[in-house]
Amino acid sequence: MTDKLVNMTTPPDLTHERRTGPLRIQRPIYVDLLPPCNHACPAGEDIQGWLAHAQAGRMEDAWRHLTRENPMPAIHGRVCYHPCESNCNRAQLDATVSIHAVERYLGDLAIEQGWQFEVTAPPTGRKVLVIGAGPSGLSAAYHLARFGHQVEIRDAGPVAGGMMRFGIPKYRLPREVLDAEVARIAAMGVTITLNHKVEDALSEMTAGGFDAVFVAVGAHLSKRVDIPARDAGRIMDAVGFLREVESGDAPKLGRRVAIYGGGNTAMDAARTARRMGVDEAMIIYRRDREHMPAHSFEADEAEEEGVTMHWLRTIKEIDQTHFTVEVMEVNEKGRPEPTGRFETLEVDDLILALGQDTDTGFLRAVPDIAFQWDGTVEVDEHMMTGHPGIFAGGDMVPSDRTVTIGVGHGKKAARNIDAWLKGRHYVKGSSAGIADFDKLHVWYYTDASQRPQGHIDLIRRRASFDEVVGGLSEKDALYEAKRCLSCGNCFECDGCFGACPEHAVIKLGPGKRYRYDYDKCTGCAICFDQCPCHAIEMIPEPATGDAG
Repeated sequence: MTDKLVNMTTPPDLTHERRTGPLRIQRPIYVDLLPPCNHACPAGEDIQGWLAHAQAGRMEDAWRHLTRENPMPAIHGRVCYHPCESNCNRAQLDATVSIHAVERYLGDLAIEQGWQFEVTAPPTGRKVLVIGAGPSGLSAAYHLARFGHQVEIRDAGPVAGGMMRFGIPKYRLPREVLDAEVARIAAMGVTITLNHKVEDALSEMTAGGFDAVFVAVGAHLSKRVDIPARDAGRIMDAVGFLREVESGDAPKLGRRVAIYGGGNTAMDAARTARRMGVDEAMIIYRRDREHMPAHSFEADEAEEEGVTMHWLRTIKEIDQTHFTVEVMEVNEKGRPEPTGRFETLEVDDLILALGQDTDTGFLRAVPDIAFQWDGTVEVDEHMMTGHPGIFAGGDMVPSDRTVTIGVGHGKKAARNIDAWLKGRHYVKGSSAGIADFDKLHVWYYTDASQRPQGHIDLIRRRASFDEVVGGLSEKDALYEAKRCLSCGNCFECDGCFGACPEHAVIKLGPGKRYRYDYDKCTGCAICFDQCPCHAIEMIPEPATGDAG
């Protein structure tokens, strides 16, 4: 039966020669490869590791394993665009594991149960200043505190959270969730000083007696565009608009509102305008839907809520409430180009959502800090600027701007700051090869559809800021965790143990995996062929090794 199973399921590209005579030419070894989900995570989570705890029902262990790398799972389970899932091997079979939904479940459970972080490192006596209480700054503070350093965050805003609070609407990220995860970081002993705008980073560092600084100010300055306008209605920027709504000082909008831009912030502004009761909220964007910066589900949800999309349009002129837009078309290179054809739209208010810049003025007086053309700060491979002891990350440095990337920068910076304070350099360990789908032998696969997350009804969505997407139940979170294929790492399925015709595989006990008895092994590779997750590789027999 084993031979039949191998013949039916061995991928056609496997070319291992079977030599089972007196001279063994290859031997199996156990390996640990990098799962593609882990590899794709900007925060560097060991996703497969915490999913394994969740599979076994050890939810607190799963949360603690997850938060070794990312201190805000309830937030990330809601706002991360989960590139881990875009790379999940399970998508080749039925549907990706809903990693973000299980992460959200763990984060919400931790808030419900009151789980707190533990700091076991002894105090180092070193002080670190973090400028900015957004995702990158909070992440850095968390990891620095775990290293035993004294950390203070200083932020210009009235409340912590940065762009998570002022750029992400409540219907995507409830404020009680954000507040709970920020409070847990503060409970570690991290001081958060609000309404404190840093004007000079070096002076602040010296006056406060700080040994190092991590700069993590968010991109709060909206980019502008010159549009010929005569007696135009109100023109706002999207970030300022969302900030005013969050602070309870929302502007009064006309009946028809246009949002100029095609990114996630544009979608958030349009959906927020709909919730404020406008008759029509419309997106105007110069590219088509396929090439918009926004994630597709953001546009889907906006359209469901009644937002109108005007793709391949640019605003050429505004005359009171009459907007002249030029129709664009996509050329052979996939880029939009003007056609000379124009349309007129009726609009009362315009919200610009064309991207954001970071205010780096408070760093300009610091010697040896260099800036890119767009004002972002240049850092080396250790996240340090040209000035010793001043590090930067998140929106401050050249990079894509997402919450998860910011959290990853904060962790990386904290590790490098810790090493620098100790007179060393942090060196990241080398990673193993990636266990892509072609390496797997999923002979045990059965269809197991992804558990969907619920949505509140459209009437509530259009009329309130209630959270749109629901979470998983405990039963569904456990089910989703069990859909993980454990790519690249042994999960003790006993497949190799049961398939070996020579009984050369030795079980070492729960959690200890297996070893080979090479005195018995013939190198037949049956164990390799049946291993579902590619935790076994065949290597040439060492010249001085056992001949079998």
